[in-house]
Amino acid sequence: MTPRITWDEASARRYGRQLLGTPAPAGTPAAEVVGALLAVHAQVLSAAELSVALRLDGATRQDVRAALWEERSLVKTYGPRGTIHLLPAAALPFWSAALTSVPTGPSPVRADVRMTPEQEDEVVAAVGDALDGRRLTVDELTDEVVARTGPWAGDLVMEAFQQKWPRWRQVMHRAGQAGALCFAPDHGRKAAYTRPPRFDPLPAAEALGVLVRAYAHAYGPVTSRDFARWTAAPRGWAADLFASEASAGGIEEVDFEGTPAWVAAGDTAFPEEPVRGVRLLPYFDAYAVAAQPRERMFPGAASTRALARGQAGNHPVLLVDGVVAGVWHQRRQGRRTTVTVEPLDRLTAAQERELAAVVARVGEVLEARPELVVGKVTTGPHA
Repeated sequence: MTPRITWDEASARRYGRQLLGTPAPAGTPAAEVVGALLAVHAQVLSAAELSVALRLDGATRQDVRAALWEERSLVKTYGPRGTIHLLPAAALPFWSAALTSVPTGPSPVRADVRMTPEQEDEVVAAVGDALDGRRLTVDELTDEVVARTGPWAGDLVMEAFQQKWPRWRQVMHRAGQAGALCFAPDHGRKAAYTRPPRFDPLPAAEALGVLVRAYAHAYGPVTSRDFARWTAAPRGWAADLFASEASAGGIEEVDFEGTPAWVAAGDTAFPEEPVRGVRLLPYFDAYAVAAQPRERMFPGAASTRALARGQAGNHPVLLVDGVVAGVWHQRRQGRRTTVTVEPLDRLTAAQERELAAVVARVGEVLEARPELVVGKVTTGPHA
């Protein structure tokens, strides 16, 4: 018989597997924590540092920075959806092969600005060559790419933030996904780039299978539609991929609240006890972004208060018993940080005490003295 999974069971397992119930023991590599989430959104690096460190007992943002910039066990690069993520360096062989195999839709770039497939390949190769053993700002990298390809790569034709970027930058995310580029520590106020440690990509079909199974393990039960949204892939392609992986025995079907869904093969054990507790998650935390269905993750008033046009991650969120129950914001001034939390419903006395402890832990991670204020958050998304 097809196993039947309830929302409470799914929520409890996701919560535990993403180290929100019990953090990883002190000394666990930060890359292992990131691997439990598959990837950590890092457009706002300080939020990524908080996502990781809160899941690692006793860790601070410095531990994440050390893994990223000194040990290089983490890599900041272009991940799912072409957006900036932290990935474990050891996982790049499957990530690169899988991400470069995800089909893309029609290009949003104007026809007269686009590059040919051959030019795109030429730019990616030039980026990898230019960054091999070096750290360059984007302006320096532009000079190197143009020198290796031609003046066309440097044409200022891309509209970007009230200025124009050179043509080659439209495939910057592709260079990251291919393993030709990753971020280096900032050079002053400018972003800098280097090449990640070299690796041999897995065969594409194998890598996609690894990604589907890992996604199902971290976030299951999942649907191919969930996966398509998470990877920005066509739904039909994702459905075919799931059907292929099911035929190969990598995933198996379950009944999730009356809807067919998938878990990794044999991974049908779920906790009996529902989630209990209070947590704070920063911008674009993986648990809030990837958990589906979204209407269960953001119930009632949370759907309008904590989502931005249906998109998760634009607001840091308060979790109560595993679901979004408010928003929060922190404002730092010197060594102090004021953490304002806006619950959507009144907290119990026990929940208020737990919230105070969670805020104290946020202060430890940020290496700041925290002050908790329970009240209205007046800042907007990404503030």
